[in-house]
Amino acid sequence: TQINFFSEGIEFTLKNEPKIIDWITSIIQQHDKVLTNLNFILTSDEEVHRINKQYLQHDTYTDIITFPMSDKDVIEGDIFVSIDRIKDNAKKLSVTFENELHRVLIHGVLHLIGYDDKTPEHKTAMRKAEDDCLKKL
Repeated sequence: TQINFFSEGIEFTLKNEPKIIDWITSIIQQHDKVLTNLNFILTSDEEVHRINKQYLQHDTYTDIITFPMSDKDVIEGDIFVSIDRIKDNAKKLSVTFENELHRVLIHGVLHLIGYDDKTPEHKTAMRKAEDDCLKKL
């Protein structure tokens, strides 16, 4: 398959992996992009923090870091996801772990598709896109 999920340094198994792969694939197709290879690395807060510092020079904890490896019409990249951060954020936001996980996964995909969240306007557009995508799951 062109979408892969890996657990690195933690014990974690993604529920409904085939359904999530189909969902992500359909979102990419709906945006007229070509999927070549997409790796999700599900890991710890510490690992995502280390990557954030090393590659992006950000000394902060985050739930996701997306590394695109192609131009904007081709979807190829590595997406690092902090399962710890998702658990914490789900509690803070009073949503289920699965809902927050799905939102974060599609957030990374939307970055690869071309969405940005650096300005308030872009954040609003990103959140709307996430919500639209989640309705299709």
